[in-house]
Amino acid sequence: MRINILLVALVCLGSTGPQRLCASVDANTSARPVAAQTISFTRTSGTTLAAAFAAVPDDPAIQPKPIKPQDADPAQPAAQSAAPVRIALLLPMRSGTLAAAAESLRAGFMAGMERDGTGFRIEVVATGDAPRDVLDAYMRAAATSDIVVGPLARSAVAALADSDAVTRPTVALSVPEGRATVPRLMLVAGLSIEDEAKQVAEWAAREHPQGRALILTGNAAWAQRAAGAFETRWNELGHTNQRFAVPSGEAGKAAIAELKQKLEIDPPDLLFAALDSTSLRAVRAGTTTMTTAIPCYGGGSANPGRATEPGASPLDGVRILDLPWIVLPDHPAVMVYPRQPDTEQPLDMDRLYALGIDAFRVARELALRAGAPFGMDGVTGRLDAVANPGGRLELRRQEAAVVLRNGAFEPVASER
Repeated sequence: MRINILLVALVCLGSTGPQRLCASVDANTSARPVAAQTISFTRTSGTTLAAAFAAVPDDPAIQPKPIKPQDADPAQPAAQSAAPVRIALLLPMRSGTLAAAAESLRAGFMAGMERDGTGFRIEVVATGDAPRDVLDAYMRAAATSDIVVGPLARSAVAALADSDAVTRPTVALSVPEGRATVPRLMLVAGLSIEDEAKQVAEWAAREHPQGRALILTGNAAWAQRAAGAFETRWNELGHTNQRFAVPSGEAGKAAIAELKQKLEIDPPDLLFAALDSTSLRAVRAGTTTMTTAIPCYGGGSANPGRATEPGASPLDGVRILDLPWIVLPDHPAVMVYPRQPDTEQPLDMDRLYALGIDAFRVARELALRAGAPFGMDGVTGRLDAVANPGGRLELRRQEAAVVLRNGAFEPVASER
């Protein structure tokens, strides 16, 4: 949450932060060669994966039985006759604004595939930006695949959700804006700035049961969305709050001076920063002892990442909710996957890479469990696919809570 072309990409993706950048992309319909091997997954008695996934009952108390062939343990040797599970990865590789994001996600997907992909065959399907192009590519991919992963752009996911084209289990990579429901075969795995802000509100409420919050927000669309989501959840939990705008530029300097006076006269119990790390650093430096004495919470946008320096910092003590891939690199679920070689790329590209890893793992679980609920520790957080009251599977993500101290992230035990 700085390059113009990247800002457009962020709006399309609904990202959790202001930064995006990546290496060059080879916009074709195939990725680095991946061996198509077989695993312990077969289509039993003519039952298709789509039919099994769609058969999640409307009664949430009744859970479906997954298809379990005799050798359903992926750790066991596979029968030579078993057919590989075909996954189509639908990405905007031909997009002028989203190609870098698509490449980063593709790289993560392949990292997951290389570790756990025995018995799966992947085809990368390149698209452009136009929803019609994406829908046509989806229908072609669905005709020859067992599972489709994608699209990536929010507008493309929305167009697909509104269509009748979803005929295969589909792992959507963004959250379709303004839609409470999606087709039965669609599982939404995208990173959501709104969900993150709501989780921050729940975290702050646990630590401050009678707390009064001051929400600091900038003018960017993502900041307004984060502030609104935090405020809604905070109020639902029975708490009160105020908002304070911190614009960029010279107006921001005047606002910070005004904020300092406000905090001295009527300090809140806590702050929620719907700001990027640069703006939050300026706020904390400009209000000194007041903001360092008041607990401050933020999402991934407030994470300074590689800009974090050891020792004293204006951001020391800030509580941050972000992906384990970013803030818990030594977590067992994170350590087993390789990092991208470009260590200078913005954090949001790392987040997309992590999303790619978990997107493969979610698709793999859908195949092995044939649409039954599941849970796992992912690199983007704790992931649980659960049946909602209507019987559809929903993917819920719980991100990692940390406190920034002396340039390092300290994990915070959180109640779920």
